[in-house]
Amino acid sequence: MLKILVVEDEKPISNLIYTHLSKEGYQCVQAFDGKQAADLLEATAFDMVLLDIMLPEVDGYELLEYIKPIGIPVLFISAKGELSDRIKGLRLGADDYIVKPFQVGELSARIEAVLRRYGKSQRHLEVLDIQIDVDARQVFQQGKVVDLTVKEFDLLIELVRNKNVALHREKLYERVWNEPFTGETRTLDSHMLRLRKKLSWENHIKTVFRIGYRLEV
Repeated sequence: MLKILVVEDEKPISNLIYTHLSKEGYQCVQAFDGKQAADLLEATAFDMVLLDIMLPEVDGYELLEYIKPIGIPVLFISAKGELSDRIKGLRLGADDYIVKPFQVGELSARIEAVLRRYGKSQRHLEVLDIQIDVDARQVFQQGKVVDLTVKEFDLLIELVRNKNVALHREKLYERVWNEPFTGETRTLDSHMLRLRKKLSWENHIKTVFRIGYRLEV
């Protein structure tokens, strides 16, 4: 189980992140100021840090300088939403930057993207009534194996890792088929239709008009 340190002094936001990511299968630890976070980082190995900038004791920028030599990925979460703030955070070494207020679905997608770059993405995923063994490329629904084709499985992984986020047809096609999107949607749409039917997810895999698809959970 991947362990994430949530460094956020606003307790309602911290608790929201903690609850959401715990349901996603992560092990979360909370810190409410920079000093507490530094102490936790000394004592415990984490796979990722979600880091607010404006913190008591030690701010997020200072804490990032402490984290960088350790090699732990950092995602800044901040109300400082100006372009200059985002550029500063990324140039200082953060792996991503999300501005408050945010959707928890987008936060999950960004976390997954960063972890994949570090080779740390979750190998077992659970959503709704299915469990996915990523390495074995197997899907289980209510204890039974669901027989998916290679492309159906890859589409499912993209939907699950970006749940509640509208995914463009172009990006979905290019990620799964590994070739440029030519504008022809029939192949993607037919695979998505079969995936819906096999999982009985007609009410969960939504078509987003003029965009693509979204997995609603």
